[in-house]
Amino acid sequence: QECGADCAKFQKSELEHKFNRKALERPYTSKHSWGKTYGEHKRHLEFSHEQYRELKSYAEEVGIFFTASGMDEMAVEFLHELDVPFFKVGSGDTNNFPYLEKTAKKGRPMVISSGMQSMSTMQQVYRIVKPLNPNFCFLQCTSAYPLQPEDVNLRVITAYQSAFPDIPIGYSGHETGIAISVAAVAMGAKVLERHVTLDKTWKGSDHQASLEPSELVELVKAVRTVERALGSPLKQLLPCEMACNEKLGKSVVAKVAIPEGTVLALDMLTVKVGEPKGFPPEAIFDLVGRKAKVDIEEDETITEQAVENHVKKVKH
Repeated sequence: QECGADCAKFQKSELEHKFNRKALERPYTSKHSWGKTYGEHKRHLEFSHEQYRELKSYAEEVGIFFTASGMDEMAVEFLHELDVPFFKVGSGDTNNFPYLEKTAKKGRPMVISSGMQSMSTMQQVYRIVKPLNPNFCFLQCTSAYPLQPEDVNLRVITAYQSAFPDIPIGYSGHETGIAISVAAVAMGAKVLERHVTLDKTWKGSDHQASLEPSELVELVKAVRTVERALGSPLKQLLPCEMACNEKLGKSVVAKVAIPEGTVLALDMLTVKVGEPKGFPPEAIFDLVGRKAKVDIEEDETITEQAVENHVKKVKH
């Protein structure tokens, strides 16, 4: 919240539902391990229901949304009871179609990551979720920690925008630094998810692919700037450009002395920064064939008052 993020998201697993017995009993001897088996390791790290309730009430206190990725169907049941504002579907459950159906039927908005998936799987996900729950979005995501720039494929955001024009598209990043996430927002990402840690040197593979709070502050600042900068697709002279236009905007100027009554030809005209301002440069071709109402000196700006309105048709 102090960093300016809108939502804090955790990951909730009901371990016996997320892993089968063999997976929980597997010896886990990595430097990241918190136990002899993978099950012990996960049980050491998993927050209890009570801790989740505490986290949620703290989030409400500081005025930030709180939710979690439900890593199995029972975790989704618990988060539903907890009354989270939306469900996050982690990449590992995106092709878990029964899970998607059950989650979609709960009627809460869904944010669905697409790491490890193909476009045809994502089209299937869309077909399953859309009729059950129209409030969902897809995030482009590559499931590697930390993620190398050449594996990010931000262009998938554009592909998703074309394939699924009626849902928001976002980005979930596991890269280091903030530049790629800012670029995702510039490409139209409407949801941005990043891992956050208090210290990148902590034990566990996620920490090095996470942002520390100071980086999150920078990211949020950069994203808000880019959002403001995206602005409008309408191209026009803006009020903030007036000063520059006054100072540097050019006008049509007489290249030679033009006596009163002369029909203007292109070789009598040129373009310069003129004082006073006269016809804008884009009007130069329209001036050809008009008659000078007064004597115009060489190098003098050509103004409305100096030429007749109607074009004299030059006979060929």
